[in-house]
Amino acid sequence: MKFQFSIILSFILVANTFAQTKDTSKIMLDDDPVLAAIDSMMASGYFESLGFNDNVEELNTNGYAKDSVPVFDSLTYAQRFEKLNANSPFSLVYNSHITGYVNLYAKRRKKTTAKMLGLAPMYFPIFEESLDKYNMPLELKYLAVVESALNPKAKSRVGATGLWQFMYRTGKMFDLEVTSYYDERSDVYKSTDAACRYLKYLHKMYNDWDLALAAYNCGPGNVNKAIRRSGGKRTYWEIRNFLPRETRGYVPAFIAVNYVMAYASEHNIYPKQPDLTCFNVDTVSLSDHLSFAQISEYLDIPLDYLEYLNPTYKQNFIPNTAEANILCLPVEKMGDFITNEQTIYALKTEQDIKDSIAFAQNKPISSTKRGDAIVYRVKSGDVLGTIANRYHCRVSQIKDWNNLYSDRLKIGQKLYIYAKSSYAVQNKKKANVDAQKAKPTIDGKYMYHTVKSGDNLWDIAQKYEGVSIEQIQRLNKAINIKKLKLGTKLKIKPVG
Repeated sequence: MKFQFSIILSFILVANTFAQTKDTSKIMLDDDPVLAAIDSMMASGYFESLGFNDNVEELNTNGYAKDSVPVFDSLTYAQRFEKLNANSPFSLVYNSHITGYVNLYAKRRKKTTAKMLGLAPMYFPIFEESLDKYNMPLELKYLAVVESALNPKAKSRVGATGLWQFMYRTGKMFDLEVTSYYDERSDVYKSTDAACRYLKYLHKMYNDWDLALAAYNCGPGNVNKAIRRSGGKRTYWEIRNFLPRETRGYVPAFIAVNYVMAYASEHNIYPKQPDLTCFNVDTVSLSDHLSFAQISEYLDIPLDYLEYLNPTYKQNFIPNTAEANILCLPVEKMGDFITNEQTIYALKTEQDIKDSIAFAQNKPISSTKRGDAIVYRVKSGDVLGTIANRYHCRVSQIKDWNNLYSDRLKIGQKLYIYAKSSYAVQNKKKANVDAQKAKPTIDGKYMYHTVKSGDNLWDIAQKYEGVSIEQIQRLNKAINIKKLKLGTKLKIKPVG
């Protein structure tokens, strides 16, 4: 009896210890406040050094009406191009072929150009640093605008991927790895370095930047054929008519982007700050595999924000490889991650374990159906990407679950979605909130948002047009943004 009592007591003590350990693992340790303040100041200093300004009233020095589209004569264009050309190793000429692309970016795609101007401070410093490293013209940064509209997740109909639109074979030539779990063609830093090396290689081949650009687009083989068919001519404009159709417009588009980005305000175009920005971010090397779900749950960061900041990872899963993988996080979350890193690694769900086993066996991550299906009816304006974000799953999973072979949807179409139950509940709450719409208050100077249950900065910024996370942080410096309290009134934007 005494022996049995001893076993029972031991069991209780072990169970109690396990329970305490389990509870403790969910407690987030606070970051060092001094180090957090230093991180914040450094990030703020970098943000200010970028000189980003989206104040239209301040930038509109020409006094244009809001929606006016300025018109210029050929002489004005010629004079502006002459100034650009005088300071560039490229042949930034002005002719009828260029005019069409200037009109494209300055008129028909005016809103897209405004977005590119807003994204420029995020990506151009990275491009310029790499171009400077290889002693290459800084104007090449505009090539990514032509290639991908500064979208690291861009994918063409033929499979070219990332900011610099590398095809699979070309990416492999320049050490960009592609697996079932990650695609380094979408890695901002690695793809930029690869693009610089490839462009330098092409320039060495032709000793002409225009021909190097043409070869980047259609391959050296096609450029060599065009040179032969032209009778041995050696400039882009002389061989242009012998190049593939797409390449005939490629260099003119690059030249037009150089012009429009330099003379945007003259065309009544001003930067539009993106909904998500990478201005205040930092990176950390991981020592173990990690899923976005673990990071999202512990640090309270929306999955779509993590996907945006980490475009390299294809399945919301960061594998543990021989070379340490990099995680990009908002600066204000970096200290919390490092302080709680081992705990976050330990916070593995059943699906995370399955994913890690699949990775070890070199198999694709399973898209096994989870829980009961949610039946979603497609509404006007719906696309697979937004539906996937809403239910915290992948587009490929939705297509797999519903036997879809294209991204096209029909209004009223039923989609069966096997989202995690917790996400389904969260989404239902979010849908109810969205249905009621955000009801801000205004005191004459600012628009305010009152914090409700489940609110975070990302969701709040998304509810108000033209509002970013950084803007909310700047307007509410006295409030602890990392730990929002119910009922707190946040300044959203100035009014009047």
